Amino acid sequence: MSKTKTKAAPVELPLNEIIGGDCIEVMNSLPESSIDLIFADPPYNLQLKGELHRPDNSKVDAVDDHWDQFSSFAAYDKFTREWLAAARRILKPNGAIWVIGSYHNVFRMGAELQNQGYWILNDVVWRKSNPMPNFRGKRLTNAHETMIWASKAEGSKYTFNYEALKSLNEGIQMRSDWVLPICNGGERLKDDNGDKAHPTQKPESLLHRVIIGSTNPGDVILDPFFGTGTTGAVAKMLGREFIGIEREAAYREVAEKRIARVRKFDKEALEITGSKRAEPRVPFGQLVERGMLRPGEELFSVGNRYKAKVRADGTLVGNDVKGSIHQVGAHLEGAPSCNGWTYWHFKREGKMVPIDLLRQQIRAEMN
Repeated sequence: MSKTKTKAAPVELPLNEIIGGDCIEVMNSLPESSIDLIFADPPYNLQLKGELHRPDNSKVDAVDDHWDQFSSFAAYDKFTREWLAAARRILKPNGAIWVIGSYHNVFRMGAELQNQGYWILNDVVWRKSNPMPNFRGKRLTNAHETMIWASKAEGSKYTFNYEALKSLNEGIQMRSDWVLPICNGGERLKDDNGDKAHPTQKPESLLHRVIIGSTNPGDVILDPFFGTGTTGAVAKMLGREFIGIEREAAYREVAEKRIARVRKFDKEALEITGSKRAEPRVPFGQLVERGMLRPGEELFSVGNRYKAKVRADGTLVGNDVKGSIHQVGAHLEGAPSCNGWTYWHFKREGKMVPIDLLRQQIRAEMN
């Protein structure tokens, strides 16, 4: 007699929770293909030898915690291989990952990302506007860290909010070198003794840029090395869901208190500048079909140097050229290409109006 098999109930994601434990074990317990973005700030394996002192002989609060210590490069590579494999399993097909590191470990992580089939999209240099000086004077001041942004696979349709990052940068295309200060002042969390709660706390400005640029509201962001919760705090503010994994109880306690104080921005404040490529396509011919422009009506170029007539099939004719609004504009200007939507204008009540205004009216009706 055959037994009826019952489907196991789907495992629910522990949204907006901080999970204690080993990050590899916890990630392996989560559902496959369930996470939109991972931000990972793993141990750097700094290999510090002895204490570091300033010129006045005061001790530098360096990263010498047990969680940053590995017996060898081979041991660190094994750790990196295992946590990246666990991370890739839980990423959605179009998910992505950001990893951050210093010269001690970022090259090893970059190689392993490629070994496992991740597809590197960019490396971003976080240039610190206020770096810690090199007290021994034997090397260059280490004034930056490197982030690697990678999709789950080469063909992944990852999220990239190009226009939003451009807006953050005063209308200029965002570059891959980010000048931001290290975490200090009131943002630097302290423990009960007044010491740093975490030696490598990242500034919220860094996570703000990452999250705005590569996620959408409601997305699930996982941080396997949660620390004092910068990822969770910024995710909550920006209307994203988060999952934190942190094995150190002291860090979890600080993170929980911190995130409890965070207020989520209202819906209007969470809206970002959308990508123009993502807007609905409107053929020029639709303007003619709907009578917004009439066959035989004249259009005028920027600066009123050229003109062309609208034809019934949504093409233009001007001088010795016929074609689309883009083709005719490019021909008249002797240019390889032309954005006809911003190039051509029509006259209304004696004023020149860009035809793109009519396209935007149609798009507004579609929303």
